[in-house]
Amino acid sequence: MGDVLMLVTNEDASFYRQQVDALEELGLNCDTVAVPNSDDGTRRLRHYARFYGATLRKSLSEYDVVHANYGLTAPAALAQRRRPVVLSLWGSDLLGAYGRLSTWCANRCDEVIVMSDAMATELDRDAHVIPHGVDMERFSPTAQASARDELGWDQNARIVLFPYDPERPIKDFPRARAVVDDAASRLDAHVALRTVSGVDHGEIPRYMNATDVMLLTSRREGSPNTVKEALACNCPVVSTDVGDVSNYVEALDYSGVCADDDELVERLVATLRAAPVSEGREQVTALGLSEMARNIASVYRRAGAQGVTVDG
Repeated sequence: MGDVLMLVTNEDASFYRQQVDALEELGLNCDTVAVPNSDDGTRRLRHYARFYGATLRKSLSEYDVVHANYGLTAPAALAQRRRPVVLSLWGSDLLGAYGRLSTWCANRCDEVIVMSDAMATELDRDAHVIPHGVDMERFSPTAQASARDELGWDQNARIVLFPYDPERPIKDFPRARAVVDDAASRLDAHVALRTVSGVDHGEIPRYMNATDVMLLTSRREGSPNTVKEALACNCPVVSTDVGDVSNYVEALDYSGVCADDDELVERLVATLRAAPVSEGREQVTALGLSEMARNIASVYRRAGAQGVTVDG
């Protein structure tokens, strides 16, 4: 049991909703305050001013802990002085443009959660490494042919999945396009690059199961859930060496992290030629949602949230 005031920039993010659901399954009550935005989805200074006010008003209630999710929510969490503060850093907050603010706030929070060991080394304080969990029931292997039929994809093509919005610069879709074009020129097969974004999270396993290999060309990541979700579906992953991706793929034959474009092409060609039936799920079986939730609850207690207990 226990009451948690959750602060977040985007309450619709799938991994955030999964986190809240998993915590509530343990018996915790999670109340969310999200940063408002404009009709076009942008957030400006006035939106954060409203967010500060909403956070301060909410914090007057009897919460056991304030959990700031993403660095930009941490100043509002610290502005209230009544409750202990736990900060979760997701990656782009610490490693991107807001890194200095995120680091400053992290040093003033009671406890800090990061997604990977690499992120932890960016801080000059102790942090708990708790990656976002994976719904292992939803993300599980199914027949590729059936998944392709449902999506209307070519059964005979070698399909590479880019699992992000191509318009997000940090994900570097132009690099992915160039890598796939180079790989396709070396293969005696039709190679198709597919993207997926803006669909319901529950539909993503179908895309991963219809895919021969997932390609990440991101410039920065913390602990990308797309990698763990793909592996849970036994979909190979070829990626730039970002975040904690290497932890999950280094022991696999047809997945891997690469230092440059030449390595990305070579690894992609090798994987598409082999067309492996399955690999990867065993690497992420320990990342279930309930285990993640229990670890987060233990951080709440460490922060001083005495009212937090876990059912069972």
